[in-house]
Amino acid sequence: MKKNLTMLILASSIASIGISSTVIAQENLPYQKPPQSILALADVERAPAVSMDSKKNVMLLTYRSTFKTLNELNQSEMRLGGLRINPVTNISSSVNYINNLKLRKVSDSVEQQVKGLPKDALITNLTWSPNEKKIAFTHTTSNAVEIWVIDVASAQAKRLSTAKLNANLDNPFIWFKDSENLLVKVLPKNRPALLDSSKDLPTGAIISNADGSVSQNRTYPDLLKNRNDEINFENIASSELHKVNINGTSSLWKKADMYAGESFSPDGKLVMLTTIQKPFSYIVPVNRFPSKTIVTDLTGKPIKTVNEVPLTETMPKGFSATREGKRNMVWRADKPASLSYVVALDGGDPAKKVDYRDEVFSWDAPFDQAPKSLIKTAQRFSNIIWGNDKLAVITDSWYDTRNEKTYFFNPSNPAEKARLVFDRNSQDIYANPGRFETKRNQYDRRVLAIEDNKAYLIGAGHSKKGQFPFIDAMQIDSLEKTRLYQSTYTDKIENIQSIEDFAKGDVLVQIQSKNEYPNFFFRNIKNNQLNAITQFKNPYEGLKDVSKEVIKYTRKDGVQLSGTLYLPAGYDKSKKEKLPLLIWAYPAEFKDKDSAGQSTHNPNAFTAPSYGSFIYWATRGYAVLDDAAFPIIGEGNTEPNDNFVPQLVDNAEAAIDAVDALGYIDRKRVAVGGHSYGAFMTANLLTYSKLFACGIARSGAYNRTLTPFGFQREQRNYWEVPEVYTKMSPFMNADKMKTPILLVHGEADNNPGTFTLQTERYFQALKGLGAPARMVILPKESHGYAAKENILHLLWEQDQFLEKCLKK
Repeated sequence: MKKNLTMLILASSIASIGISSTVIAQENLPYQKPPQSILALADVERAPAVSMDSKKNVMLLTYRSTFKTLNELNQSEMRLGGLRINPVTNISSSVNYINNLKLRKVSDSVEQQVKGLPKDALITNLTWSPNEKKIAFTHTTSNAVEIWVIDVASAQAKRLSTAKLNANLDNPFIWFKDSENLLVKVLPKNRPALLDSSKDLPTGAIISNADGSVSQNRTYPDLLKNRNDEINFENIASSELHKVNINGTSSLWKKADMYAGESFSPDGKLVMLTTIQKPFSYIVPVNRFPSKTIVTDLTGKPIKTVNEVPLTETMPKGFSATREGKRNMVWRADKPASLSYVVALDGGDPAKKVDYRDEVFSWDAPFDQAPKSLIKTAQRFSNIIWGNDKLAVITDSWYDTRNEKTYFFNPSNPAEKARLVFDRNSQDIYANPGRFETKRNQYDRRVLAIEDNKAYLIGAGHSKKGQFPFIDAMQIDSLEKTRLYQSTYTDKIENIQSIEDFAKGDVLVQIQSKNEYPNFFFRNIKNNQLNAITQFKNPYEGLKDVSKEVIKYTRKDGVQLSGTLYLPAGYDKSKKEKLPLLIWAYPAEFKDKDSAGQSTHNPNAFTAPSYGSFIYWATRGYAVLDDAAFPIIGEGNTEPNDNFVPQLVDNAEAAIDAVDALGYIDRKRVAVGGHSYGAFMTANLLTYSKLFACGIARSGAYNRTLTPFGFQREQRNYWEVPEVYTKMSPFMNADKMKTPILLVHGEADNNPGTFTLQTERYFQALKGLGAPARMVILPKESHGYAAKENILHLLWEQDQFLEKCLKK
């Protein structure tokens, strides 16, 4: 493959960054690589990911390449119903493959290479069997997806079947309870060929009708557009269900249909199957298509239709809105074969005044009796943690107020009043009580861990003084809490993963520091012994001497802010050489100043720069303020975006003032950057302030009239608050833009609202108005970038741009 980059790079009036004011058009610009100090950090081999069996006896180590290649992105692709799939292999075209597997006993340091893996393995959908003696996975060949299985004891892999699986709708298999068989989605026999209408002569117009009903939806990508798309979607969604034994034998279990979800009851005796129905939609993705859910026995014989969901093209407005009918239908983890589901008592409309929003039901197999009401929630249902016959935990929440309530309730006695456990602001991280610990029950499902009439909470432990994760025991009757353990590290982070033995006090933790890669340990919280499980090395040794600290500062209205400041290795803080500063940020909405001022920054977090990260530039002589806090606050009846621009500028000014006050920077040489909503932030900052010498905006949306029914957390539509949409749109204010900007976008952006068109049109506006700009379109890339060639070139582009703007 010829390694040339087909991009559009246009510039005008860019004398300030060393480029002629003559319009420049370049095509087939060869891929470039960044300077060695950046390349050595970006192109590294990363440590494997780890999963363990439930008893923490065996570890599965999974290895993948740091980057994809452009050739991997350059594959056949169909975009239908919000999906992007490879029609040749029948799996998502964006899947990240694993290319090697190893097994290791937790008690032993010796790793076993899994033998018999396919050549040039492209592995995904790794799933342990219920008895945890086997691990199934899929391997993608040049023209199909295959199913394979690993015998854990022998570390031996083998292919189970030559059948071509259908992985277009996520994981194409599930284990039977016996751990001897799998239920597998297979491409139907005599499957018709997909239609290619690219060269067909149209036979008529494409017509859509509006019937007068309100239908407000976000700007979804990759929707169906015509009758041929409908036919192709049905084709790619259709599967046969086969029962495949681990000895390789296979039999048809259920005839072809558009299967979109399969799950066994906890006792393993029933199967819940969800199928996509018609009519399809041209304005919403597949998750809002009609569906039908049935329960069958182990032979596939239908027992009961338990849910039918109509096409959901419209819903009431608001983030607390939901659809009518049964939703969140799942098997109860504490029962052998009972379904639970939720129904909106307000019709899904948050504007309605009602005492209760949602009602939770339980429905026992064989579903010949009426479902039982368990509890009603005053706010929108969030989740349930099942416990035992007399105890479960339910949480409800309300977006507009950010309120979240958690209750204990008795699922066997709906008349018994639920007991309020927590009533909190969901954005108040300092007051977060933690998550309830769970354990596996007799059905191998996770339920609330209850020991000696106590439940247990594991918390991240963020506070004004730092981060100190903890474990609390809560008396179920009195709700009184006792702290069992709290990490005391001030130079590391100890993230508590799970409680492994309640009586002995054994806990699985992950410990990291700025220069120590996150590794797993067993800690005994009674005697404080610590035993290492993994010993992964730091792949970013080039950053080990870079100075890293969390700085806290105050916005002019009193809001507390923070960010992580990096200074070049060897920087003399006493001499205070004036450095250029890079600020990377992403705005976040809040409903109160106290929550907005809280910080999760921890200087002990392992420094692992992602692609395009500004942290790399600490090796190039820059100061970097990473993840700078950019809260946008709207208290009471005021929405955050009512004052988006002034708060944005105040955040930026406070950040620059804070680093400048330390004496480290030249405030005339400051750049800002961000991705997605951070790119939108960047363009607005350059438009409405003179704080920056340049900015880097990646994969953003710049014209909010192209997202007229809301964006990010904005619930109002354009016609309700046109002045808000207009002021927040850099495109609409392009005439005010005078600062150099580097615009980058993936050619195939798949994120709602951030179509590649957003960058192209914004660049054209800037060019036409004489603003200094450079645009780079990365071939084949979606909203996040993946190909090595593109990412290394991106780093080169950013380095060239920053060197010209800030070191001239």
